[in-house]
Amino acid sequence: MTKLSVAMLALTLCAGAAWADPVEGTWKTEVDDGAYALVGVKPCGANYCGTIDRTFNDTGEYKSPNLGKTLVIDMAPEGNGKYRGQVWRPSNNKIYMGKMLVEGDALQLSGCVAGGLLCSKQKWARVK
Repeated sequence: MTKLSVAMLALTLCAGAAWADPVEGTWKTEVDDGAYALVGVKPCGANYCGTIDRTFNDTGEYKSPNLGKTLVIDMAPEGNGKYRGQVWRPSNNKIYMGKMLVEGDALQLSGCVAGGLLCSKQKWARVK
């Protein structure tokens, strides 16, 4: 291999390693029970988890007792922007089967019970 080929291969491998999954980042939730949150999604083992980083209500930012808690739990990538795991809903303190779909700067999150027959959905927006 020539020096140029080795350098190009090394550059390609480094760029691939630095490439973040499209779900990684900060997401703004929809309003639920009068409040919304900024959720940071990052790797947790081989999957992805999201924790509540900041919370807001109609008066502005406030210190929710849910700060730092995991909302998106162990979401496994399935390809094409799809993920499957669990979702915690703070308003009723229940954990649901969860799915996520990332399309650009939008994230569709659903939490389901009864084998997926009854689902609640939210659309989150990426915070830049």
